[in-house]
Amino acid sequence: MIDLGLAGTTVVVTGAGQGLGRAIGLAFAEQGAHVAFGYHRSADGAEDAAAEARALGARAEAVALDIRSDEAVRDGVERIAATLGPIGVLVNNAAATARGPFLNTTSDDWAAQVDVTVTGTLRITHAVAGHMVANGNGGAIVNLMGDSGRVGESGLLVTAATRASTVGLTKSLAKEFARHGIRANAVSIGLVRTDNFADHAGGTDDERMARIVALYPLGRLGRPDDVVPMILLLASPRSGWTTGQVVSVNGGYAMP
Repeated sequence: MIDLGLAGTTVVVTGAGQGLGRAIGLAFAEQGAHVAFGYHRSADGAEDAAAEARALGARAEAVALDIRSDEAVRDGVERIAATLGPIGVLVNNAAATARGPFLNTTSDDWAAQVDVTVTGTLRITHAVAGHMVANGNGGAIVNLMGDSGRVGESGLLVTAATRASTVGLTKSLAKEFARHGIRANAVSIGLVRTDNFADHAGGTDDERMARIVALYPLGRLGRPDDVVPMILLLASPRSGWTTGQVVSVNGGYAMP
């Protein structure tokens, strides 16, 4: 295993009770980082993931992080710092998505996604960035986003709009917080097979899957272990001169 210099770093991963977020948290644990598995509804999954991380020799906690709530975020960040130490890395993985024709949606539907993917991400980033600045040790923020936010996608108009905000957030964080030694980068991904894959894909029947896979030049959909290495690298001090970038890990679905 390549040493990425992450041992002893406290890492917060949102949406880490299942799927890609869980895989990200465990990968940091394998690097010797202290990991906070943030969750909203997936408490059991986050607890199991934290236990698995501890079995690897890492310090880890499952932490309730409802990023729709100022109080929940404040309390969660304080708990993480108190139990695992000063936060050095934030991975913004939590998001709300919904597939369907735009004209069939309402403003209430939009608000549910905006509250998590946009405002929620701002909320947790504000809290953790403030913590990093106060500590004076720098840090790294890695924001995940779907490629729909970069290139657009029919049936995902609201999701794409919220995900597009991640680009502006990442670049602005990079410019504003560079003087504090805090880097910010984004990883833009295609479809990855996780626990809730069917919801993102809009179905998994053979015909639909064949059409979806045909969009990927590499001839397959992603797996969590296709995405995790880039996240680790961007969080690592080995990427100390990389900030404000949006890196695509998408099997060739879209090429900048």
